Formats: sequence, C-alpha cells, structure tokens
Amino acid sequence: MSSSNYDVLVAGGSVAGLLTARELASRGISVVVVEEHHEIGTPEHCGGMVSAQGLNNLGIMPDSNVFQNFVAKTIITSHCSRVELNSEHQNVIVIDRRALDKQIAHQAQRAGAAIRTRCTFKSIGSDGAKRFIAKTTDGDIFCRYFVDARGIASLASSGRENFLPSAQFEIYASWIKDDIVQVTFDSDLYPGFFAWIIPTGQGMGKVGVAGRGINVSTALKQFVESRGENYSTIRKIFAPIWIGGAIDSFVTGKTILVGDAAGQTKPSTAGGIYSCGIAGILAGRAIAESINLNEDSALKVYEQEWRNLFQNEFRKMTMARKVLERLDNKALDEIINSLKEHKLREIIESTDFDYHSNVLSLILGSGVGVKLTRTLLGNEFRKIFS
Repeated sequence: MSSSNYDVLVAGGSVAGLLTARELASRGISVVVVEEHHEIGTPEHCGGMVSAQGLNNLGIMPDSNVFQNFVAKTIITSHCSRVELNSEHQNVIVIDRRALDKQIAHQAQRAGAAIRTRCTFKSIGSDGAKRFIAKTTDGDIFCRYFVDARGIASLASSGRENFLPSAQFEIYASWIKDDIVQVTFDSDLYPGFFAWIIPTGQGMGKVGVAGRGINVSTALKQFVESRGENYSTIRKIFAPIWIGGAIDSFVTGKTILVGDAAGQTKPSTAGGIYSCGIAGILAGRAIAESINLNEDSALKVYEQEWRNLFQNEFRKMTMARKVLERLDNKALDEIINSLKEHKLREIIESTDFDYHSNVLSLILGSGVGVKLTRTLLGNEFRKIFS
C-alpha cells in the first residue's frame, strides 16, 4: 500500500486509456494507469477488426504478436439471401486485442507512463488542495486530472435500451475460412443485431451473437452447431455491448471520459478500436495543453475535435440502427439481395472501413436508394397489418 502523486490518473487500461497515457507521457506529463484485471488486455470483448490505415493513424505498427489475419472477403447472409463483398482494397486486418493493448502499454511505458495492474479504482474525491484523491486497492493516488477509461461500466445509468447482450466464443473449426468474415442477419434469432464469424488464422476464429432480448448463450450455441459438428471452443466471453452512441459531454471540470466510458463505440457494430483510440489521443493532447497553459478550457478541444471527426458518422449510424431494429426477415432478404447489384457492390467495396456511414450516404444517393426505400415502406406496412 502506498501514496503517490501524478498529474493525471487514468482508470482503465484499454486502448483509449493507454493512448491517453502515451500522449501525456510523451509530452512530459506524469501519468499513472490503473487496471483492475491481472493483465493489460484482459478480458477481451472485441472482435478485433480494424483497418491498417486506422492503426497507422493511431501511431501503431502492429508487431507479429498483434497481427492475426487479412480479410479478403465478407459474406453477408440473411434468412434466404447471401452476398459476397470484396474487402481486400479496404486493408482490413484482424488483430489480437490482448496483444494490441500490451503493445500500446509498452509505448506508454517507454514514454514515461506508470502502469499498475490488479489495482482497482474504488472512488475519487478532493483533498481540499485543488487535487483529486483516488482510493485504489494499491492505496491513495493524488492527481490533478482524472481520466475515466473504465469501459461501459461507467455507462450503467445511461438507459438499458442502449445495451445489448452479447456472447463471443473463440473456436477451432474446419468451417472457419482464414480470410473470410461472415455476418448473418435474422430478425427472429438476433433482433436488432447479427451473428458473426471473424477468422484469426489457421482454422481459428471469433464467433459471436448479439440481439435484443435473447439468451445469447443459447443463440450462440445454436449458431455454432448449425455450421457443423467439427469444432472446439477454447474461450467464452459474455458481455453487454453499447449501441447508444456518444454521451452528451466528455468533460466535467477536470474529469475526462474516453472510450467506452464516453459511448465512443460505433452504434452500427459496437466496434471501437479506431474511434476510441482517436479519443484517447485527442484527450491526452488536450490535457497536456491544459496543464502547460494552466487553462482548463483547453480540455474542451478534445470533445470538439472528436465530434468533428465522428459525430455525423454516429448520428447516421444511430438512425440506421433504429431502422434495423424494425426490419423483419423479408425486408432483410430484400436489402441483401439489393447488395448484389454491381453498382451497389462497387459503392460498398470502395468505402472507408472506419466510417460505415459513407456506405449509407452513397447508397441513398444512388438509384438503388429508391428500391431500398420501397423495401422499408413494405416492411412498415407489414408491421402495421400483421
């Protein structure tokens, strides 16, 4: 047990928290990261898909322990439809999130950040001298700024409707293709979301499901068994995902929220390596500027810059999600059949993996958008008269 002093305390050792620490330490700011689990990167809830350009923008060149696979093709299926999309031009890769987090932790440590694992953040208050005093299982930590990067636990009071139950198994199976991601929509089995297979190489993969109001353990077991009998499960993860979009404010006084704690995961897929990672970088730079200038208003730059990059994207994806949650299987089949059209496939295959709303905007701006509108109207009529 010990007492210590830092400029900044970061609670949570995920991508967002570690990148915040890296940026602070590289600017000469004293910072400590406390992680409640026994190792950085654990537990891993993430599918691990990101573009190579996205990682480059985060200042990360994945080493051999981090990189797992390239994605050459994405197969999307629904109740009665199927489409294959070429993913090679998007430079999408599958990474080991546990190893990625450790690589970023190493970057932060080399820059001068302190990292403590199996150190649980308990509470934070004021010591009366314009400092925070954080209670942890390692003792008291004094700091001037507090960064909450603890994940969706910080969003517990934000409304149950914005959480979906999910399950993901790591599996060895002969039916997992090394460079093909598979996504399955079914409004009865996975309402409001989908099932997925993400290959990690050499016959291994992450297989998962999420959906509103379902038993994800049963749904995932049925999904896996529907693929074939030859498989072995080596890891199981059950965790809710957040699909509610970014919260109203990331900064309150000298408390800054980043990553999942700020709702910065995508409303479309709940993925967040890129959007949360950028948040960590922007937050670290803004906090350093605030300390160097002794001006707390500099913290607002973080939120402004993040929203400039992602707010429009998240707004469109939130709207698309609301539509998705109302679609029946007939509408899903019609939409996926529409994706087979040559022009539409070219549109999808040419867009930026890290910005899903670009696909939606291009589709609605094309002639195919009229057909999709008719499909959605038909779906609504079926809802009314069923």
